[in-house]
Amino acid sequence: MTKKKELTVEEKLRALFDLQLIDSRIDEIKNMRGELPLEVEDLKDEVAGLSKRSEKLQSDLSNIETGIKEKKTSIDNFKDSIKRYTEQQKDVRNNREFNSLTKEIEFQNLEIELAEKHIKEMKASIEFKKTNVAETLERLGAKQTHLEHKESELNSIMAETEREEKLLLEKSIEFQENIEERLLSAYTRIRNGVRNGLAVVSIERGASGGSYFTIPPQIQMEIAGRKKIITDEHSGRILVDSVLADEEREKIEAIIAKI
Repeated sequence: MTKKKELTVEEKLRALFDLQLIDSRIDEIKNMRGELPLEVEDLKDEVAGLSKRSEKLQSDLSNIETGIKEKKTSIDNFKDSIKRYTEQQKDVRNNREFNSLTKEIEFQNLEIELAEKHIKEMKASIEFKKTNVAETLERLGAKQTHLEHKESELNSIMAETEREEKLLLEKSIEFQENIEERLLSAYTRIRNGVRNGLAVVSIERGASGGSYFTIPPQIQMEIAGRKKIITDEHSGRILVDSVLADEEREKIEAIIAKI
């Protein structure tokens, strides 16, 4: 394993600030996408759910229509039985046989009434489900259109930034390799602990970047001397002087411009 070159404090500060600039640009790219990836996934889930619901409703409709056909066939069979029993009544030999056939005819008529009642209920169910199908398909169409719009928006952003982000991530790893593990751990810890991801900031108008707390002149001179790594007592961020920051920004902007 190759031992890392021992860097001066100034070189360490430059390496840290370079890494910060690269990582901040990656953050900007991710912020451009914002919540879009999550929105797209949520919309995909909604579309899948509505599609499944539509299929279930369509299947229910088909089953009900099949049920109605079966009931109508049963009614035809009951009517055939009534006709047959009625004919048989003409040839009976006694009242007992006649009454038995009469009961069969009455039973068949009751079955017809019951089947017709079921058909009426199923037809009402069909109308209800057709309304549900129409509403579901309308919602599905709207969600699909919204999804297509959001996917197009995300794909457009990805097309513009994907290559840059990939190369910047490679640069970030490359820069990390030049920073000793202790400093890199501190950088990562600070970066993860602040909302804007800024672990290394420059002095701006006598205060650390993004802060309103003034840094004493003596500390500012020590920071400008680049002889030791100094952190802001209020935010914990690593501080660099504005001259160094401007020089490194120019360097990193040139690198990014070539990507």
